[in-house]
Amino acid sequence: MKSPKTSIFRAALLASIASSGLACTAPAFAQDVAPAMDEAEGGGEIIVTARRREENLIDVPIAVSAFSGESLELRGALDITEIGNITPNTTLESSRGSNSTLSAFIRGIGQQDPVSGFEPGVGIYLDDVYLNRPQAAVLDIYDVERIEVLRGPQGTLYGRNTIGGAVKYVTKRLPQEFALSARATVGTYNQTDGVVTISTPIGDIVRVGGSVARLSRGGFGDNLTTGLENYNKDLWAARGTVELGGYGAPVSIRINGDYTKDKSDPRGGHRLIRGLVSSAPVLDNVYDTRGGLVDPKQDIEAYGFAMNISVDLSDSLTLRSISAWRKDDSLTPIDFDALPAADVDVPGGYFNEQISQEVQLLVDAGPFSGMVGGYYLDASADTLFDVRLFTTLAGLTAFTKAAVDTKTYAVFGDFTYDFTDQLSLSFGARYTWDERSANILRQNYLGGGSPFFGGAGVPFGAPSTNFNGQRSFKKFTPRVSLSFKPAPEHNIYASFSQGFKGGGFDPRGVGSNAPDLNGNGIRGENDEVAAFLSFRPESVDSYEAGYKGSLLDGGLTFALAGFYADYKDVQIPGSVACIVGGLPSFCGVTSNAGKATFKGVELEFNARLGESLATDGDRLNLMGAVGYIDAQFDGYITNVASVPTDVAQYRDVQNTPSTTASATLVYMTPAGAGRLNLGTTVSYRSSTSQFEIPNPYIDQSGYALVDASLVYTSPDDRWSIGLHGKNLTNKKYKTSGYSFIAGNATTGVPILGTNGLPTASLGREGTLTAFYGNPRQLFVTAGIKF
Repeated sequence: MKSPKTSIFRAALLASIASSGLACTAPAFAQDVAPAMDEAEGGGEIIVTARRREENLIDVPIAVSAFSGESLELRGALDITEIGNITPNTTLESSRGSNSTLSAFIRGIGQQDPVSGFEPGVGIYLDDVYLNRPQAAVLDIYDVERIEVLRGPQGTLYGRNTIGGAVKYVTKRLPQEFALSARATVGTYNQTDGVVTISTPIGDIVRVGGSVARLSRGGFGDNLTTGLENYNKDLWAARGTVELGGYGAPVSIRINGDYTKDKSDPRGGHRLIRGLVSSAPVLDNVYDTRGGLVDPKQDIEAYGFAMNISVDLSDSLTLRSISAWRKDDSLTPIDFDALPAADVDVPGGYFNEQISQEVQLLVDAGPFSGMVGGYYLDASADTLFDVRLFTTLAGLTAFTKAAVDTKTYAVFGDFTYDFTDQLSLSFGARYTWDERSANILRQNYLGGGSPFFGGAGVPFGAPSTNFNGQRSFKKFTPRVSLSFKPAPEHNIYASFSQGFKGGGFDPRGVGSNAPDLNGNGIRGENDEVAAFLSFRPESVDSYEAGYKGSLLDGGLTFALAGFYADYKDVQIPGSVACIVGGLPSFCGVTSNAGKATFKGVELEFNARLGESLATDGDRLNLMGAVGYIDAQFDGYITNVASVPTDVAQYRDVQNTPSTTASATLVYMTPAGAGRLNLGTTVSYRSSTSQFEIPNPYIDQSGYALVDASLVYTSPDDRWSIGLHGKNLTNKKYKTSGYSFIAGNATTGVPILGTNGLPTASLGREGTLTAFYGNPRQLFVTAGIKF
């Protein structure tokens, strides 16, 4: 792991270079979605920056969903995962044992494994800064300008190439006058949130401001062994910003920093079967757990700085720079078996750091517009964990220390030429160089846990893995789209784009003890063990056709898209029980076994159903989103009894329900001198497999969630008060889980004995646990502006 002092020095150096005028950043953003009240009125253009320039959403030949901060406040949205409920073919979830690690999938492509070595398939951007790791990526919604979700490969417009899509979280710009606002929330489960935001101008061109947030909630359940709350929240967060220029000035500089401290208790899983040895029964409350692991105490800290500079070189040329440094540290205990004994207990630590620099040159010269850019990322990701199997053999521990570093260089560009007012051609390309290096140590201990986590164990035998390796990956990825506008409010488009994600090293792999699912896997430059640790790049060819339009004098706006994707060399990480040094253990088995085809359709709409329904000023709107995807593995090669076998018919694409849908009905009416907004949302997801191997215990059947909000806003917008309800039917639904029980070698279906319990598993008690989405929550939010 790099020295923090070194990275701070490098970040400062890049910032000083940028500020000298050699580079520049994003402009002041227009609001991407009209406020919810304007949505109810059916008015207002929807402006996005999906192509790094402000455009009406109808003009953008990309499948993109956009949500303004105002509309998210009216919905009572709490964090970024709620966007997944109202966006087609999108999954955004907290990952298993943590509140703050994000699992993201778009159109079947993503990554739910949070350990170092695996890149996200969906890029998360905070104010145009790519977050290299999923830890601390469950961003809470406060002081947000808008959130955009871009579906399909992104690379010709963004610094980091992402194969599945991107989620852009954009914070509010500072106003030109003094502003002070506060928001407070109280609700069930002792929810108590507070956010204070203040900003002020200093002279004519300088503005400073910041926000402080305290977000807390009691647990939905309890850990019956440790007495800790389960699924609670205990978080402090802050953002600070300095802005110079902007608001039409030729030079704009924005320097911002953010900090998050999450001291929530660890999330424990709910056992789905009774203990195989202890006969511990299944608990009645799915939010309760019995895991006994408490060390290390969960502690998550994340922070970063960014400098965005924009310089108008002429009426048609703009130079931008985005310089950033980020760091996050996470310590967390994960009790896989969810029982008091150390059956499969995993204390873990994640330590991530990154520095990035992006430079863009934008042109807007009549019919020709676009951008060319360069990107650099230097990131380190260190993962350390024990796997403690004390019930199998007293004090047996497998310790892993994996440091995976990434350096990325890229040049990219994307341009549009308008042949006429109706016909436009966009073309783009990217060339990416990825350098991945890994240092992986795997060591057995006896007599207790590893010293790193405070254990008393002593090394047993030589390390089963002591690997150093490096690989480079290069790829050219093009994009092209053609748009035809039969009328200004209609756009028909077709596009082709390629996506790419580099290969790497599985940090949990255990040398020759782990099965080589790659067959002729990548060999290391200096170590044959690389055959069992390496995986190749994956790629996708994506085709899309769409129609965006506005009808009935703006009374109906919609976006319809159909897509087809050919997904090759799919990276499939997994974990299995194995034998290391003659002892039972835990191994990673990442492979490029898969080839898949995805095809589907997506529809989003906003319909004004009526106006002047009861009194002058009443509005009724229906907004909805529907996504359908047929995601199938065409090939999935694995070794069954050491014979390569295609098991595609027995595999599912994980975290990808075939149908996602939502409908939101919003009614706005004058109330006294102010206005009242009433809204209700129903969202639906069809059956979902948590992993590629279907598992009837942890997979989730189709379900629907119902939310509702009632918000009153004063006539001068100075204050508001709202009542919000989430998951009003109190639906219990699984979002993730762990399974380490033996399954059929071909189908993967768990093998059960006559008593209905597993015949074999990692650990003696059997590990089959699930994590659940939030139960019904009710809360009141009050806000005031000065």
